[in-house]
Amino acid sequence: MKTVLITGASGDLGTHLRRELRGQYVLRLSDLRPIVAKQSGETFVRGDLASLPAMMKVVKDVDAVVALGGFPEESSWPTILRANIVGAYNLYEAARRNGVRRVLFASSNHATGFFPRQQKIDHRVYPRPDSRYGLSKVFGEQAGFLYAEKYGLEVFCMRIGNVTPQPVDKRRLSNWISPRDFAQLVRIGIDHPKVHFEIVYGVSGNDRSFYDNANATRLGFAPQDNSELYAAAILKREPPAKDPRTEIFQGGLLVTGEGDPKRKPPAATKRRR
Repeated sequence: MKTVLITGASGDLGTHLRRELRGQYVLRLSDLRPIVAKQSGETFVRGDLASLPAMMKVVKDVDAVVALGGFPEESSWPTILRANIVGAYNLYEAARRNGVRRVLFASSNHATGFFPRQQKIDHRVYPRPDSRYGLSKVFGEQAGFLYAEKYGLEVFCMRIGNVTPQPVDKRRLSNWISPRDFAQLVRIGIDHPKVHFEIVYGVSGNDRSFYDNANATRLGFAPQDNSELYAAAILKREPPAKDPRTEIFQGGLLVTGEGDPKRKPPAATKRRR
């Protein structure tokens, strides 16, 4: 059974993934905030992504890394730089030095958030980040490309939409992914024998999807869920947009938002927006 490291494991996304992957892999969990209620087959190692020595210890002796850790939303440049850019570099470098070949990088729909909603995009489009957060995800993807080409890492970048049991608003009818569909995508990223550098979208089979996810389909992704089941109820209660730009672009509120400059980095991550 493969040993899989999940960084950012105490956040919302990590919690969903732990539940879905339990019993299929030996799970090593890492975050700044301890996980008290560990289950059979799980161990916890505290680690700060911004520290390369810490990451060297966290990443040692695993078969694959699922990199969910980092600051999960828009924030000040120093916060994004430390958690998401320095953190991404440290993770790739620790994987390289430890001889870990497979890295699954949790990118984001916000790496392409400034595409208009009426334009369906695929994995080959040039990035259009909508925020400092989105920009950091573009960095993580491109760092993965460098490590794949130069050092032979096998890198699987997932531009994740919103991972929740069901979608919560109009925009997320287009980028929602159920926990079980996300777990399926992660299993492909861990186990597919032919990964060099791939970009896929982390979305369910939504009728209203912003994305042509043919690259994920090519690798075997067959989503079981579709947000259309929830569309009528969501559209009935959706309030009018306060700023029309948030309705024009795929990134929604992040195309105008600046984040909360007073908010300190949380001890855990990862809530998908």
